Amino acid sequence: MIAVLAVPAPPLNVLLVAEEAAGVQALRLLRSSAHRVVAVLTGREQAAAAAVGTEAARAGCAVWPARLVRDAAFAETVRRHEVDLLLNVHSLFVMHRDVVAAARIGSFNVHPGPLPAYAGLNAPSWAIYHGERAHAVTVHWMDPGIDTGAIAYQAAVDVTEADTGYTLSTKCTRAAMPLLRELLAVAAQSPADIPRRPQPDGPRRYFGREVPEGGRLDWSAPGRRVVDFVRAADYSPFSSPWGHPRTWAAGQELGVVRAGRACTPAPPDAPPGVVGAAMGRSVQVAAGDEWVTVHRVQIDGVQLDAGAALQRGQLLTGVWPEV
Repeated sequence: MIAVLAVPAPPLNVLLVAEEAAGVQALRLLRSSAHRVVAVLTGREQAAAAAVGTEAARAGCAVWPARLVRDAAFAETVRRHEVDLLLNVHSLFVMHRDVVAAARIGSFNVHPGPLPAYAGLNAPSWAIYHGERAHAVTVHWMDPGIDTGAIAYQAAVDVTEADTGYTLSTKCTRAAMPLLRELLAVAAQSPADIPRRPQPDGPRRYFGREVPEGGRLDWSAPGRRVVDFVRAADYSPFSSPWGHPRTWAAGQELGVVRAGRACTPAPPDAPPGVVGAAMGRSVQVAAGDEWVTVHRVQIDGVQLDAGAALQRGQLLTGVWPEV
């Protein structure tokens, strides 16, 4: 009997277009593999993106500006470097269709949401804002549209009442890494076996740079809606893409940084927006159907305990004050 030895697959040439913590994790995954990183494209002018560029430079990778992907001529560079896979991880540059088509096996995007229901930007925040209890991260084939390509891999991500925009984004990043590992393994061994499933039927929702409710808190809304909006915008200790939901007290603008539902929900005995009893360093504020506990606020860029910034009986409003 003659033993047949498995022939290891040759390493892939991978081009990584990446930003933020997810981009750093993807780069580390690639660096720990046998595959070759042709270059890392990132927006080095941004603080979060600079971390990707710094990580790449320390690892000895070529670092190119991410804006190159918008140029059709860059497709020739992709072909000249014999790129097998192009991976887009949290980069916001819209790639030219010629660049998308230039990689030998294909171009893939890591999207922190289920498709087609949560296409576009800030999907984790929108999921929390809409009160979802289940979410997903998707690795999909790229095509000329935005988040419209066929699904290669997807993983479910749970959403708890303690999650914020930041923690849910982190969960998505963590869940995406095994998907990328699987993509690399299948692409190296048998590219034809990479799944290509059409996105499910159902309404496609695309979210751009808009912020729900114009960024203003509506205290007449149910308490759960108020709290979910605040949680969705919470990226502490980093800056929020939505900013903090705004409210006004005596003409002064406040951002509500952190809030939660009262431990014993009960109909408030005050109109929506009225500040109630102090709860340690926090205060209760009347919402449409229950008290909401506000823990932290921001005034003129400085974060404070709500108990130090708000007085019982004050009225918080989501309407621009008259001047």
